[in-house]
Amino acid sequence: MEPLTTTYPLKYSVPKARVFVVFLSMVLCTAVLCILQLRFFKPKTKDFYSFEVKDSRGRIVSLEKYRGKATLVVNVASYCQNTDKNYIALQELHREFGPSHFTVLAFPCNQFGESEPGSSQEIEAFAKGNYGVTFPVFHKIKILGSEAEPAFKFLIDSSKKEPRWNFWKYLVSPEGKVVKFWRPEEPIESIKPEVASLIRQIIMKKREDL
Repeated sequence: MEPLTTTYPLKYSVPKARVFVVFLSMVLCTAVLCILQLRFFKPKTKDFYSFEVKDSRGRIVSLEKYRGKATLVVNVASYCQNTDKNYIALQELHREFGPSHFTVLAFPCNQFGESEPGSSQEIEAFAKGNYGVTFPVFHKIKILGSEAEPAFKFLIDSSKKEPRWNFWKYLVSPEGKVVKFWRPEEPIESIKPEVASLIRQIIMKKREDL
């Protein structure tokens, strides 16, 4: 007489297979969604004009309004050995090349020798009253450290040049990219040709688009 052999149904195999299929489907769907997101929903690359800053009264200002212009972005200070020479030079640049295709953008900062102690409105009044500036003077910002203004941090990251003192200058193209930078002791004569070159490019492009 043959021994009885008991066979048990594989009652757990089907549920396990179903779980595996569901898991595999979820992994595949996630992978497809990631690929589609990378292909069609790429995050917009930041440029200088994509940032927002504050004016001297603390109101939000979009730098988008300056897109299409060449801009010279400067960290300014009121009580510094470079103040007179640089404010005079900046206003001269702005008067000669602005405001249609070029503007100076001044950002006060008190991190270098504590030479910008006043409030933002006091700084703006000082610049206008003493040097007759007609370019924008924005809200006082921080340039160094974890609280650095994102727009200025973009300039530093793009140029790989961090200001070591007041009146560092960054020339930004109409597309919002950093073209060149200058230290505070460099003369205005070295800046003018670069600004003029960008303005010529702007004018030529406008003529081509007509």
